[in-house]
Amino acid sequence: MPVISVPYAFNEEELYVDLRSIFGHSLYLKCEGFNFAGSIKLKAATEMVETAERDGVLTPKSILVESSSGNLGVALSMIAASKGYRFLCVTDARGNLSTRLMMEALGSQVHVIADQEANGGFLGARIEYIRALCASDDRYVWLSQYTNPSNWKAHFRTTAPEIARQFPRLDVLFVGAGTTGTLMGCARYFREWHRPVRIIAVDSVGSVSFGGPPGRRMIPGLGMSMRPPLLDESYVDEVIRVEEADTIRTCHRLARRGFLLGGSTGTVVSGASDWLARHDARELTAVAIGPDLGERYLDTIYHTNWLEDIYGEDVLNSRGVPAGSWDSDAPAARWRRRLDLQTGDLNGDQHHQLQDRKT
Repeated sequence: MPVISVPYAFNEEELYVDLRSIFGHSLYLKCEGFNFAGSIKLKAATEMVETAERDGVLTPKSILVESSSGNLGVALSMIAASKGYRFLCVTDARGNLSTRLMMEALGSQVHVIADQEANGGFLGARIEYIRALCASDDRYVWLSQYTNPSNWKAHFRTTAPEIARQFPRLDVLFVGAGTTGTLMGCARYFREWHRPVRIIAVDSVGSVSFGGPPGRRMIPGLGMSMRPPLLDESYVDEVIRVEEADTIRTCHRLARRGFLLGGSTGTVVSGASDWLARHDARELTAVAIGPDLGERYLDTIYHTNWLEDIYGEDVLNSRGVPAGSWDSDAPAARWRRRLDLQTGDLNGDQHHQLQDRKT
């Protein structure tokens, strides 16, 4: 029986779901959401904070600041609360409301970027805000998950060895690509392993991580609006890009079997299932990493009104998203107004932007 005194000391390492009965292919999903932060980001957050402490960069007077679409922000909020640090999360309007409220419940401050930067999208605007903040006050410590080697080292040290212990005959590993910390840590580990493992990165359509045109993305988590600085494509054997409509359908398919999983997990499972359907995978041992759980997506990908307003009424059908459903911001605006009316404790501006929190 685990007994802990700090919340980041516990993480379920050995839980896998066999998805064969749901998707018809042998695929083991490593569930990384069973810790007090609710996602795989706890590993990177812990590694980055502890490294900064060892290097003397982070002191009791420091104010942690980080750019996050959600899960890393929650992980850092939890760690900061436990260690007594102040933490400011810089996010944007696409993030889940429940995630922002969770960070605030843990005592963190949240700044929501409303406007995109010309070339870098929301991410570029978030980073520019943090740079200006750090230049204005040397108490701010930016861990920079996008460039920090402790991000990938956390998974080299934990996630990959955990998989290797359970699957010594592993053939294929599917890993979602955001900052690419998980991807790079696992890929580097298995490059040195006793047998070849095919590393398949799963990205979102509209992400520019591996090249290609940028596109609108409404589900936070995977994908980037700039090339990830941590990415070394020489470690990646193949890239799969998943449409958000397929992510949504996969999440709902899993939920109908009792597995309420997050948007990042739905993207990875969708890409892995498609790859396995196109290959002779009968003799392959395949594992997919599921980064998150689904509770934080109840007001988005699991909410019928949000789905229909953003993607159209047919999103859960095999026909996919109707043409033109991405051409206007009007559906998203209608959804935000409707949700404002449903939220009694926050007015419209507070709900959409949760206000800028002064440090």
